[in-house]
Amino acid sequence: MRNLLLIGGFVIFGIIMFSCSVYTVDETEQAIVTRFGEVQGDVKTVPGLYFKAPFNIDQVTTYDKRLLRIDAPPQEMLDVNLLLLDIDVYARYRITDAIQFRKTLNSEDNARRVLGQKVNAALRAEVAKLERSEIIGGDVETDEEGLAITDDEGNSIVTATESRTEMLGRVLEAVRADLADEAEPNGVEMVDVRIKRADFPDAVSDRVFARMESEREKIARRLRAEGEEQSRTIRADANRQVEVILADADRTSNRLRGEGEAQAIAILAEALEQDPEFFAFRRSLEAYRNIFDQGTTVILSADAPLFQFLDTAGGELSGQAAGTDPLADQGMTGAPDDDAMAEESDGMEEAPDDDAATDEQDGQ
Repeated sequence: MRNLLLIGGFVIFGIIMFSCSVYTVDETEQAIVTRFGEVQGDVKTVPGLYFKAPFNIDQVTTYDKRLLRIDAPPQEMLDVNLLLLDIDVYARYRITDAIQFRKTLNSEDNARRVLGQKVNAALRAEVAKLERSEIIGGDVETDEEGLAITDDEGNSIVTATESRTEMLGRVLEAVRADLADEAEPNGVEMVDVRIKRADFPDAVSDRVFARMESEREKIARRLRAEGEEQSRTIRADANRQVEVILADADRTSNRLRGEGEAQAIAILAEALEQDPEFFAFRRSLEAYRNIFDQGTTVILSADAPLFQFLDTAGGELSGQAAGTDPLADQGMTGAPDDDAMAEESDGMEEAPDDDAATDEQDGQ
């Protein structure tokens, strides 16, 4: 029983010693082992299982070997025209020497603070040499009068340039040179510098917006003037086309009306030549209809030519030569109509009633 207890104790002690003497390195990490503050061995960069002295005699410090990010706080910077810009920048760096990094910067938080200051200092120096358009990396296109060219929505058309990329490249080189000039290397490599945002500070935003509003109003007035000019041109052209169309229609109408009247006269003359007697008979019937439909009592002589077709047998004409128009003897020419018959009725004596007309006929 005693031996079993001893064996169990040795097993437990061995397990504790093994757990205190073993550490692992992840594939995204690099590790260094220190004993009483002194680095032991090389930096462990290969992932796997490693051994060290137990009971915190050796301590393991790990650092990330991937690209690390620096988010520098936004800074107000002056450009070459002494205009303030609020610039927010970030950078990427990598720990290349964990031992030197531990000696100089010690931790990633301290590295972000120190490197962020260096990046902002280098960026401030470059911004002070450039104009705003070069910092932003775009030029606004202008016309011959120096006005900004806009699209359909009124936004200025901007052409991208490489000035911003070139500026950031110079900033990166300046930071690298600054790190290389350190008395003791920091064990880091600056990989990239980028600008997240470059904008006007809140103190000058109102003035900038007012100027933008003024420029937009100027563009709006110019567009309205151009629209009014185009509107007048379109209206004048439309009115001219209307007048031309109406003139053509009137000319065509007059021509067609004249051709129709000529054809009607030709047809009438042709019909009259074919049967003059029938034409005279038809005109007399039309005269009867127009006269007697008006409800007017007319007193005429029984020998009046107007009534020749009422008292002749077989349509023979009495007292007239064949082919003559009985209405012509009454002073009528052409086809009778309501106006002509009204004039003829005005020249006739109207009877006061039917009895008077009967008495007069008996006297004859």
